[in-house]
Amino acid sequence: MIARFNGLFFMISLLFLNLQISNAQTSDTMDSIWVIETLDGNTYIGNVSSIYSDPIEINTKIGLLKIPKNSIRSITHPHKYQIVHGEYWPENPHATRHFWGPSSFGLRKGEGYYQNSWIFFNQLSYGFSNHFTLGVGIIPLFIFGGGIETPAWITPKFNFEYKNGKGAYGAGTIVFGVLGASSEFAGILYGTNTFGNRDKQLTLGLGYGYSSNGGITSTPTVSLSAIVRTSKKWAFLTENYLLAVGDSDSFGFISGGARYMGKKLAIDFGGFIPVTSGLERLFVLPWLGITAPFN
Repeated sequence: MIARFNGLFFMISLLFLNLQISNAQTSDTMDSIWVIETLDGNTYIGNVSSIYSDPIEINTKIGLLKIPKNSIRSITHPHKYQIVHGEYWPENPHATRHFWGPSSFGLRKGEGYYQNSWIFFNQLSYGFSNHFTLGVGIIPLFIFGGGIETPAWITPKFNFEYKNGKGAYGAGTIVFGVLGASSEFAGILYGTNTFGNRDKQLTLGLGYGYSSNGGITSTPTVSLSAIVRTSKKWAFLTENYLLAVGDSDSFGFISGGARYMGKKLAIDFGGFIPVTSGLERLFVLPWLGITAPFN
């Protein structure tokens, strides 16, 4: 079982390393193309003679359009990966996380999202700058009656994109505690490296557990996760972990699933399979989560 798990890590790594090599000489943005989003929610893509004129003239597939400046929400250059077979894909607003674990991409300043997983896991994340994101989460057990202790966590993360636009790296921690109980806490200190872009990415991670009374673990947790966007509204997800225990034993999780990305809501669904040296039978832990972005 562990051999299969390690094989999955190797196969996905090869896939994305090949993707990186094939795209190494491409430009990050299409400087001759502009995307105009209007206040009524329409999007137009084409060549613009001058962004300083009013109205702005944009030469699209359906012809030359004149758009008054007071009706424009934004005008930007698209990234090259956003033009797929001549069709424009809006930027993926869910590139900073997999099912739950983080990628090295971060929220931009003023962006945020609310995430609910397995009904009880709630998290709110916000980009305080282009390089710092803070998330806070809670399992609201208090709704079942007074006096129940409530699990909670915080997730600060620093992130920086590569100058060539081919990935990002990040570092952060997840700190867990129980509100209403003792002051003890535990957490994970991690670093990540993401290869690719916000639509197709592979993230390698390394984390060390720690606690308020037990120091830092000597053995790391290794993670390998990926997002592959397959259309405007769909993406494939995988999030996998491996932890070595002692000299020969190890355990972890492998997962797979999909993400539906609506304009105001994303839905993640899939399953996690525990793998361990002594596991005799496979079983799947289902995953269901919703995310609502805001800015």
